[in-house]
Amino acid sequence: MSAMRISLIFVMALVTIAVVLGWQSVKARSAKNAPATVNVNIDNFSFGPATVTVPVGTRLTWINRDDMPHTVVSVNGAFKSKVLDTNDKFSFTFSKPGTFEYYCSVHPKMTGKVAVQ
Repeated sequence: MSAMRISLIFVMALVTIAVVLGWQSVKARSAKNAPATVNVNIDNFSFGPATVTVPVGTRLTWINRDDMPHTVVSVNGAFKSKVLDTNDKFSFTFSKPGTFEYYCSVHPKMTGKVAVQ
């Protein structure tokens, strides 16, 4: 093989390595910057956990594990789910800090709170 051909193969190998490492870095940054997801289970006529503290940008998902329909409605109007049947889910991403109290409109004694920092 000529020296020029060996140099070309070497350069192509370096470029390939750089592209692969760059892609891995982009994937790692994307995963690092992805919003966290936190689940709240609805079961036995309660939200569990009843109070959740999360950072801004967190996606909260409520999952109805009960055999009765429920809703998730914020007191301040920030979010409102449809009626959730068994195993239905409702998600909301908290984009600003604050305290968000919520309840089930079908069973108003069911309450919960999200503290976003």
